[in-house]
Amino acid sequence: MRTYTVLVNITLSIDEQVVERAREKLRATGKSLNQEIREHLAHLAGDDDEQLKRDLEFLQSTAGLGNSNGWKYNRDDAYQERLKWPRS
Repeated sequence: MRTYTVLVNITLSIDEQVVERAREKLRATGKSLNQEIREHLAHLAGDDDEQLKRDLEFLQSTAGLGNSNGWKYNRDDAYQERLKWPRS
């Protein structure tokens, strides 16, 4: 049985200033932004299936346990609040 690695290209929308600051910091480590993002995603995804299972169980067991005091998200209200920006 053979296994193959398939690379996927993705497009990210990131503020230009954030990218430049990240590149400046990464130059000191000798890493590229692309390499750092690949490593971060690999770390996030993990290669430990047992850890992934524990993480998913934790997220499922804690989902919905927060207390919003009856508040419900309303997209229109959020948009109206955004129109008030920038805040002083």
